[in-house]
Amino acid sequence: MAEKASSKEPSRAEEIGLHNLKPKPGSKKARKRIGRGEGSGLGKTSGRGHKGAGARAGSKRKAGYEGGQNPIHMRMRKLRGPHMKKSMPFENFRTKTQPINLSDLEERFDAGAEVNLASLKEKGLAKRSDPVKILARGEISKKLEVHAHAFSAAAREKIEAASGSCHTLER
Repeated sequence: MAEKASSKEPSRAEEIGLHNLKPKPGSKKARKRIGRGEGSGLGKTSGRGHKGAGARAGSKRKAGYEGGQNPIHMRMRKLRGPHMKKSMPFENFRTKTQPINLSDLEERFDAGAEVNLASLKEKGLAKRSDPVKILARGEISKKLEVHAHAFSAAAREKIEAASGSCHTLER
């Protein structure tokens, strides 16, 4: 019952070298040979079916091609609006205002200052000729006299709580 000495030494057949390197079993697959007779399973029409666009030479499917069915991009709703140059004029009801927050007024104006369109433009807050609306983001601790086209309810409350005043301008 003595063990063999060959288990410790590699035999000549197990030795790995360039002469016996092979790809891993199952990693290489022969290409599908089509049109080689009915017995091959891919004869006659060569897996292309009968007639039609797919059977012709040079046929490729477009991305999202759905045969005779109405494609998904045509089933989705249509985008309407001014940017689509369709029949619906959306711009007629849209209000264009320049929003200005209370935090901007707090950092740019001194206590007791009068905030009007000219002073807002001077400080770089109102850049366009559109109406100005004061919004409530931020806190205000200074007494300001604010003249604007519109105020949010919370902004008006905060300005008046800081003993300031709100004056609504005509458009």
